[in-house]
Amino acid sequence: MRPRLTDNDMTAIYLASRSPRRRELLTQLGVEHELLLPPPAAGPDEPQLPGEAAADYVRRTAREKALLGAETMRLRRLPERPVLAADTTVILDAEVLGKPVDRADAIRILQRLSGSEHEVHTALAMVCRGQLHEDVSITRVRFRTLAPRDIERYCDTGEPYDKAGAYGIQGLGGVFVQHISGSFTGVMGLPLYETARILALAGIVLP
Repeated sequence: MRPRLTDNDMTAIYLASRSPRRRELLTQLGVEHELLLPPPAAGPDEPQLPGEAAADYVRRTAREKALLGAETMRLRRLPERPVLAADTTVILDAEVLGKPVDRADAIRILQRLSGSEHEVHTALAMVCRGQLHEDVSITRVRFRTLAPRDIERYCDTGEPYDKAGAYGIQGLGGVFVQHISGSFTGVMGLPLYETARILALAGIVLP
């Protein structure tokens, strides 16, 4: 079902994200959207600033993506629409565990997560009519203890390499998850509750 829009509201949004999972979840909500992508970043993840707390890092990254998307919209003289961005970060013992740079890094991250509880923060940022709106989802995830062969086999699938924390909860990585407290879709990369809440600020009201 498409979102119900009032006469004064824009009928679609720009999504400033390359994540296919975020596109799938927006489509699931019935939100019309187009990709609005700036040039690719130099590295796999935005660098964390010296002394920056992990929770602040994920919020800043989402904010910068949204602001850059809005600037890209302006420079390209595109029709004005809300620009939505998101960033997902896995945090364990105050350390950011981002996307692995290679197999060895994926193995290291999964070894850290094995048998422990971590947090997944997904921050949302939206620029609409010149105003910045922000929200965040925090989910606690507990992994079962992983044997070395479990980690090796999982890395063989190729699934860990484009995902924060080196696992996809909606894929094979879900078999590692013993318990979750929070938003399943937040761990995927776009928490539906918070997304609906932030889109409502642009006049996009979902069922």
